[in-house]
Amino acid sequence: MSENKKQSRTVSVIGLGQMGTRLAQAFLAAGYRTTGWNRSAEKTDALVAQGALGAATVADAVAASTLVVVRLPDYGIVRSLLDPVAGSLRGRVLVNLTSGTTEEAGRMADWAAGYGAAYLDGAAMSGTRLVGRPEALFVFSGSPAAFAEHRTVLTSLGNAVHLGADPALAALYDTALFGLAWGALAGFYHAVALVGAEGVDPTAFATVATGHMPFVTSLMADHARQIEDGRYPDDDGTVRVHAAAMQHLLDTSAAQGVGTDVPELVKALLDRAAGAGFGGDGIASVVETIRKGASNV
Repeated sequence: MSENKKQSRTVSVIGLGQMGTRLAQAFLAAGYRTTGWNRSAEKTDALVAQGALGAATVADAVAASTLVVVRLPDYGIVRSLLDPVAGSLRGRVLVNLTSGTTEEAGRMADWAAGYGAAYLDGAAMSGTRLVGRPEALFVFSGSPAAFAEHRTVLTSLGNAVHLGADPALAALYDTALFGLAWGALAGFYHAVALVGAEGVDPTAFATVATGHMPFVTSLMADHARQIEDGRYPDDDGTVRVHAAAMQHLLDTSAAQGVGTDVPELVKALLDRAAGAGFGGDGIASVVETIRKGASNV
């Protein structure tokens, strides 16, 4: 077997916290020779007991593989650990799954390029529980060639999606999808509290709610096309109609003694859109007032 072939079956993971450990375990389960490093040796030892190789130093972890995956608390720590061994990154692919800003991702990509390393920024969008399963979403951005070369090993983590050559895209999607998830969960938590005021069991409600979600996600796809076209037909109701329905939700919540923070936020968005002249348009037009910000409407 050639040296390149050997290297193609290896991966190093630097940072063995909860997520880093799950990443390493997924690589191991897929049959890759996995080397792990962590500042606290006990986490490295625990991974070694599962079949991984342990690196005594960051330099050893980098030297062990052409694909180096990093998962640490922040970009500053990434730089502090990799700066002393930066010269050994030449010819390797650095995959940074550390959460941060788009600006940090761009600076990290420039730093890696300065030392001759290909760079992929990434984000784990499904938490730790799904890592290693096909439904776990991982987004990557940066070097298209590096992603193509190592796509198979990255797919060991889940559904590996390359967003484009701009290394900042993964951080941007990470932040945007986090907001999307919390928007949906906030609506769910409010709904559970509302039906719970009448004695409905949360799991019973969740069964109905999850059955409703395919309709909601279909609206996202359709409304994305409307936003792209800049045309907002009222097929799904007008802003004014939805504002009136949201007022019913507010009134019902208040009558049940349930907090109204979530519907108040949505009602404010609808009222702003109506005030900006979109009252007779479809609800996707709300995006226009969000784009402008409250102070510019």
